Amino acid sequence: MGAGAVCYWTVHLPKSSLGIDDTLHVFGVHGVGGVMGAIATGLFATMAVNPGGVNGLLYGNPMQFAVQVVAVVATAVYACTMTWLILRFIDLTVGLRVEERGEVLGLDTTQHGEAAYTVYYPGTPSIETSAGPWR
Repeated sequence: MGAGAVCYWTVHLPKSSLGIDDTLHVFGVHGVGGVMGAIATGLFATMAVNPGGVNGLLYGNPMQFAVQVVAVVATAVYACTMTWLILRFIDLTVGLRVEERGEVLGLDTTQHGEAAYTVYYPGTPSIETSAGPWR
């Protein structure tokens, strides 16, 4: 329940406070939830539940908590490094940004040639967003 509440709070932070645009809430759900789960394992692990495992900090084994923290930090460093390398490679080859026209009109229309949504205003016929002179 604690991880769910923290993930919910993270997802609902104003975008301006984090300085990122995480439209799909990947970091807020998977990043924060994964870190909390890994750290909680180091805290709450008990051989009473898993006889083949080890106890965590609350059951007398502070070393397991340290192992979990090191694993979280190593994973974050690896993920950030690999993401940076992949994005750098893409930027050098095909570029990361589309033309401004594509951003304004929408990528579904300009890159895929189809409409993602149908716009409906009560009292008028529905209008697909891809219908227009730019096609």
